[in-house]
Amino acid sequence: MRIRTIRVTRYVTPLREGGSLPAIVEADDDGMYVLKFRGAGQGARALVSELVCGEIGRALGLPVPEIVFAELDHDLSRTEPDHEISGLIRRSAGLNLALDYLPGSVMYDPLVMRLDHELASRIVWFDGYISNVDRTARNPNMLIWHRKLWLIDHGAALYFHHADGWETEATRPRDAFAFITQHLLLHKARSLRDVDDTMAGMLTPERLQEIVDLIPGGWLAADTAGERVSGLRSAYHHYLTERLKAPRAFVDEALRVR
Repeated sequence: MRIRTIRVTRYVTPLREGGSLPAIVEADDDGMYVLKFRGAGQGARALVSELVCGEIGRALGLPVPEIVFAELDHDLSRTEPDHEISGLIRRSAGLNLALDYLPGSVMYDPLVMRLDHELASRIVWFDGYISNVDRTARNPNMLIWHRKLWLIDHGAALYFHHADGWETEATRPRDAFAFITQHLLLHKARSLRDVDDTMAGMLTPERLQEIVDLIPGGWLAADTAGERVSGLRSAYHHYLTERLKAPRAFVDEALRVR
């Protein structure tokens, strides 16, 4: 499994809807991307969530835009008149993360697009697995582009890894994820039990290891001593594999509150 690396050549415009101030940028492949900055408020761990959860979504066959690594030159800050943005560019110089930009896309509206129960169930299962707190009526993080649904913004998932010592909490993978009650699609997820085993079976330990191995060491080392990087990789892999073991508490919780 490989992730392409692009180099940002032009800062186009900020997307001020997000608290981390992502931006639309142009890259050296002439493509347009939504850039997530390593130097934003939640730091590198938000990029880890974006990468790991986005690639898990793609492994599950869910519609997630292409994820790329993005090299950002601090010199781009010199042409940016906004002090906040220029500072963000300087703090984020180096390797960041970006997603393919979907021009002309609009936020998901249930009155415009009706999802079938199976797809809704697969999305709810996915969000329960990754502990995604950010798929609510207030903030759907789903786009409609060319009459197709796309899942975006997974930086708030795996939220527990912002707490010190999370990697040694043995009970963490069995968390029922109570926030599933706020999920926008929960009422449509009528096939959760039917898709449960199939979804879990698509995420083998080997596939999860490939995804975890994609995390740049510099992102892991940003918040910890360098010698703990390999331990953090193992902790992510352990969490993700243990969370798949039946019975899956996040599925039972979704069925209970549904």
